[in-house]
Amino acid sequence: MSDTAEIDFATVLACSVHDMKNSLCMVIQSAELIQAEGSKLSDDAREELALLSYEINRLNSNLLQVLSLYRLDRQQLPVQIDQHYLNELFEELLLKNQYYATQRNIEVVVNTADDLNWFFDRDLILNILNDAIANALRYSSKQILVSAEIIDEKLHLVVADDGPGFPDFMLHNGAPDMYKLDLRQGHTGLGIFFAKLIARAHHNKNQRGTVKLQNDGELKGGSFKLTLP
Repeated sequence: MSDTAEIDFATVLACSVHDMKNSLCMVIQSAELIQAEGSKLSDDAREELALLSYEINRLNSNLLQVLSLYRLDRQQLPVQIDQHYLNELFEELLLKNQYYATQRNIEVVVNTADDLNWFFDRDLILNILNDAIANALRYSSKQILVSAEIIDEKLHLVVADDGPGFPDFMLHNGAPDMYKLDLRQGHTGLGIFFAKLIARAHHNKNQRGTVKLQNDGELKGGSFKLTLP
């Protein structure tokens, strides 16, 4: 191999992310084991464990997004569309975030019909909503609302909180564009960029999925809306 061989940085990064995910899975298992022994911990220890669980969840979500974006760029990310029930999807999301929400005394309210179902890629949509819920938990004061309903033959998924809302630069960022990142804002925008790409990958009858951020939502805070045709 030549010393001047070109390095495919994207592939190196993807391989590194894959290794990090494997290590992170072990950390997640350890954290879950400690959570099961939560009654034996002090109040301070439970608070630290809740924060650790939250950051692990966010990190795992971010790594999944990076891997998915890499595969999407290489056209190696097939969107696996199948029929799924929303109450089952929401149940898994609540389990992922329950410990942190409980420690912070944040009520997570779910509003969806038991028989509501739709066609989408479960893993990709789960990742999008998990990221939205993690963000809501970070800024919420007392309550988060997660809802799903069909309006005009489209599935509307909403994560609303009672926090201060999204900053203006996020509200006015329309098309997904990773070439205009401003890290000085303290937010990379990766989660929203990923959500918009995956939403657009869901299409039906010449319509594509969309993502919309707004303030003054149902709980008077930020509102993340994912619409799937």
